[in-house]
Amino acid sequence: MAVTSIRLQPEVEQDLRETAQQLNRSRNWLVNEAVREYVARHQAQRSRMEETLAAIDSVARGEVVSGQAVHAWLDSWGSDDELPPPASGQ
Repeated sequence: MAVTSIRLQPEVEQDLRETAQQLNRSRNWLVNEAVREYVARHQAQRSRMEETLAAIDSVARGEVVSGQAVHAWLDSWGSDDELPPPASGQ
């Protein structure tokens, strides 16, 4: 396990100490959880941005599905003649 030193502002250190006592956890555990959550949130945000850019590129290439095709597909849900999901160009 790697060791990393951090400098905390006094009020953050106090809040950390109090929270650790309330939760009966170590300050180290709380810091690890906070960093883990921050990194996961950042990765999810980055992934959404990449997916958005890819979607914008696909629209620019004309890879779209018409609203009419989507509505026809949705209207068919639950019926005996349910349609497959529409593909781009429909």
